[in-house]
Amino acid sequence: KKSTAALLGCAVFFGLISCEEGMAEASKKKKPTFPSEIIYNANIIRRDSGFVNLRFTAPIIEKYGLVDSPYVEAKKGMYLEFYDKKKPKIPGKVWAKYAKYNELRDFYMARGKVKIITNEGQTFASESIFWDKKNKKMYTRDTVFVTDKDGSVLVGANGMTAKDDFSQYTFFNNSGSFNSIPF
Repeated sequence: KKSTAALLGCAVFFGLISCEEGMAEASKKKKPTFPSEIIYNANIIRRDSGFVNLRFTAPIIEKYGLVDSPYVEAKKGMYLEFYDKKKPKIPGKVWAKYAKYNELRDFYMARGKVKIITNEGQTFASESIFWDKKNKKMYTRDTVFVTDKDGSVLVGANGMTAKDDFSQYTFFNNSGSFNSIPF
């Protein structure tokens, strides 16, 4: 009976050890992610040499700084005004239901009824937009609707790529209606 009890005790001991090792391996694979900083009712103004170049508002901003690739999320929407030194009185504007910024890649993503109005008055509307800040490039694969100041509309059915200042852009599978210019 003593040998059976000892054998049973060893089996339970090794069973518990193996469960702990299995749990340790599982916890290594899945690291908990939680925000290291949270800002409620964010109203951020960025200045450069006294010149306001950005205004950003969001109901909540969460920064995940304790992960391998730190990022910031605006899960409940955002509004952004960006100012250009060439036209400091007329801001460009961006609205989205969700936005995310990857700090290491310097890469932005917005999705959910994204609307961009340039300081030239052009309106871009899409379900998502991506901004590669390092390469000064914006793009989407979603349908893009562009409305000019004169009311003409251009549709990029398979998305677009653009310089980040929208001075040049390329649409994929485009169509539209344009106001004709009388000669």
